[in-house]
Amino acid sequence: MDLSVNDITILKTKGISEEKLNEELQMLKDGFPYLKIERAATPGHGIFVLNSEMENQAINIWNEYLNSGAKVLKMVPASGAASRMFKDLFSFVNGKDDKPSNPFMKTFFDEIEKFAFFDKLNEKCLQLYGKSISSLIEEKRYKDVVKALINKEGLNYGQLPKALLSFHKISGATRTSLEEHLSEGAQYASGKDGKVRVHFTVSEDHLPLVNLKFEEAKGKLEHEYGVKYDLSTSIQKPSTDTVAANMDGSPYRENGSLFFRPGGHGALIENLNDLNADVIFIKNIDNVVPDAKRDDTLKYKKIIGGVLVGIKQKADEYCKVLSKRVPEESVINEMLDFLHKVLCITHDSTDSMSLKEKADYIFQKLNRPYRVCGMVKNEGEPGGGPFLAYNPDGTVSPQILESTQIDPENKESQKMLKEATHFNPVDLVVSTKSWDGKKFNLPGYVDKATGFISIKSREGVEIKALELPGLWNGAMSDWNTVLVEVPLSTFNPVKTVNDLLREAHQ
Repeated sequence: MDLSVNDITILKTKGISEEKLNEELQMLKDGFPYLKIERAATPGHGIFVLNSEMENQAINIWNEYLNSGAKVLKMVPASGAASRMFKDLFSFVNGKDDKPSNPFMKTFFDEIEKFAFFDKLNEKCLQLYGKSISSLIEEKRYKDVVKALINKEGLNYGQLPKALLSFHKISGATRTSLEEHLSEGAQYASGKDGKVRVHFTVSEDHLPLVNLKFEEAKGKLEHEYGVKYDLSTSIQKPSTDTVAANMDGSPYRENGSLFFRPGGHGALIENLNDLNADVIFIKNIDNVVPDAKRDDTLKYKKIIGGVLVGIKQKADEYCKVLSKRVPEESVINEMLDFLHKVLCITHDSTDSMSLKEKADYIFQKLNRPYRVCGMVKNEGEPGGGPFLAYNPDGTVSPQILESTQIDPENKESQKMLKEATHFNPVDLVVSTKSWDGKKFNLPGYVDKATGFISIKSREGVEIKALELPGLWNGAMSDWNTVLVEVPLSTFNPVKTVNDLLREAHQ
């Protein structure tokens, strides 16, 4: 396409090449292929269910690993604003009804004193209106209470990031979700040096406030847990923004300029790529519970950490052998067994390969980034699901897929989708270094064909938006993936404000 001087300036500012722009416009025009799946991953077929002996073994491996001086880091994607969490409250404020008329709003007001932010909100109401929450409710001034919570002149919860919202009451005080993640990290990822390394991805607008919260919380939590924090942040790179298109596939423009949008959470593969640690845990900002409810979380963090370390150590041993020579057939068969039984990778044509070809194939498969993902039983929550999927090289391996990646017209695929027993709660631990300690370049392991197109409304115009391959699905397609069942008690996301009323958050 012909670019104007203004277009070229925008691309340079964002760090996007003309080649990448054309590639994205082609994707928006052509769409993405559906993925071919062999079956849903289920217990015994792609998902490991550990017994208590195996769990204890994994915990021991993890504790030994932490004490060995390994560098462990916790990464928390936290860049989104909390506006969607308060969607129902915005609708109420902007709606015709002056009092709560649906079950959601009735619950919000009936149980308002249970929210960790109640005292702050009460103070704000006194400041703004000279009246307490209970007085405002008596006077049926429900909308004023909500405005004091979500609007800019109030607590501004509608625009703040989830990281800075008061999530839980803790012995006379409250904690934000950011503080809870720091607290959780101290309890399973504190290394031999007593350091807890935590990295938050945040939006540029929220960076000053997040840094202020770090300064405020750090000393208090270090004293409480007897640790030292090494805290860092990054923002989603402008080079990962994606161009938008009109419905006919032509570039969408505003005031004559190309229009770009953030490329979705898949863009965070770049942020992950910049981190340097031996093991990195990844969990969303809103999935965190208070200390008193955290036993299962800590136990299974150590378990998936230990599973990752045990598998990676074995794979590295094999890679070391393969880097020096072609082993004898019995060793090659042992390695193929490991690929099949532990990494759940199958390939029809290994039988016809020579010993040297088998050795090369095994090395190529083993020397990749690794992730162990906690999987919870599906009880109706939204989220990607685990499947055994075909790869471009003809192998089948465990993948986490979104339902949009599965052909809605293919009866066989839809049957497999219905047979899925588990889903991905975004609870994973990863290793991003090769057998000899060199960092992998993670963008090289992304399957670009696993993005998807969403339709958005922009100032009354329907446009096509390009979502990059997601961090825990397409961006990690060419990783070695191990799926381990974890209990539902480890999954407590806060998608709406009323989720904070659930037992796990009280």
